[in-house]
Amino acid sequence: MEEYDVIVVGSGSGMLIVNQSLAHGGKVALVDKGPRLGGTCLNYGCIPSKMLIHVADRIMEIEKVRELGVKVSVESVDFSAIMQRMRLSRDKDEGGVRHGIEHLEGLDFYMGEGNFVGDYTLQVNGKEIKGDRIFLASGSRPMVPPIKGLGMVDFLTNDTVLEMEEKPKSIIIVGGGYIGVEYAHFFSAMGTRVTIIEMADRLVLSEEPEIAELLLKELRKRMTVSLGTKLKEVKKDGEGVRVIAESAGEGKQSEFTAERIMLAIGRRSNADLLKVEKSGVDIDEKGFIKVNKYFETSKKNIFAIGDANGQNMFTHAANREALFAIDNVLHGEKNTLEGRTVPHAVYSYPQIASVGYTEEAAKKSRQIAVGMAHYNEVAKGEAMLEKEGFAKAIIDKKDGSILGFHIIGPYAPILIQEVVNAMMSGGNSSEINDGIHIHPSLTDLIPVALNSID
Repeated sequence: MEEYDVIVVGSGSGMLIVNQSLAHGGKVALVDKGPRLGGTCLNYGCIPSKMLIHVADRIMEIEKVRELGVKVSVESVDFSAIMQRMRLSRDKDEGGVRHGIEHLEGLDFYMGEGNFVGDYTLQVNGKEIKGDRIFLASGSRPMVPPIKGLGMVDFLTNDTVLEMEEKPKSIIIVGGGYIGVEYAHFFSAMGTRVTIIEMADRLVLSEEPEIAELLLKELRKRMTVSLGTKLKEVKKDGEGVRVIAESAGEGKQSEFTAERIMLAIGRRSNADLLKVEKSGVDIDEKGFIKVNKYFETSKKNIFAIGDANGQNMFTHAANREALFAIDNVLHGEKNTLEGRTVPHAVYSYPQIASVGYTEEAAKKSRQIAVGMAHYNEVAKGEAMLEKEGFAKAIIDKKDGSILGFHIIGPYAPILIQEVVNAMMSGGNSSEINDGIHIHPSLTDLIPVALNSID
């Protein structure tokens, strides 16, 4: 049995731990089940999906410019070329990661699905390896529910959708969360007839109700969105699929047909594939690895970061967790994401960006004030004819600290960064106002929202 100072499972954010461990002279092993290296973000998530959505955004901007008096139209969309460009770029990046791993001096790389066979001991390809410290950056995979008939059709997930060669004429997307609304935007812009089926009574449940309401309004201009609808059965329907659904509460059945069906109901941790329980690592009821605020599992010297623990399922959060976890080990620090601001964005159309508390969560423990400003309240927003988008600020009444900030509209992920930086530095609304904002620019939206506090 080969023994190591550090074993890392997962070559996404886990590579940050590998590099730091090697730099400190440790004997290090990396385990990754493949077949692609570099993690979910590079291969199936953030990067390839945004390459597709960037094209969709440009198409929607062409549609929008008509309101400004410019006569223009989209003649055709080369779906195959769009997909191929994404895959070529993705393959190049993955190849770079693979080359780096295979040529990283001092690293033992085990390509294969590892699983625990005892305390601190993993088996990979029939070989057992043991680590003094083990970091689980094993990621997640699409959740596939036990729906009647689903196994009889060729359904898509956010992993397999990237391999499509031909544009579907129609598609049913099951799930109205981040993944669902982003791909709904993409396919609709491509010219596909889209239907979203969501079990809850609104889209993007973790966002502010006003944001979910506006997103629904805008998406319904382009596609069918059925809320409060639960999928019951999937059947083949000629060359396509037929979905039988049931309305929540009433039990009323409805049917939807399309050429393809895509599942976008969430992701599950890969912890079960690792059989972590054989090394004394606890998981929660959803299958995510339980960790404390320092990313420590129930087993001493075993840590879990990123999607494996399910706390902040965003790449930027996973990367920070990885750096904190290894820094805590190597230098005896006590770094944690607790109390830090972890922003996120949804690349739907309109775009969404949020950081900090929602209004509902903030008022449970604080005396709050809420402010809101629409894009067309600032000069640049008016010039863009942006009538619907807005920013919402949640402030602590006592000290003026920013508890949460939420935006829906053009460039939302860029606009919110000013707020993220202010929150991280301990600043409050008055300090953002002290900064001079370029006029006219969309950044005017931030102080306007903060100054509209009720």
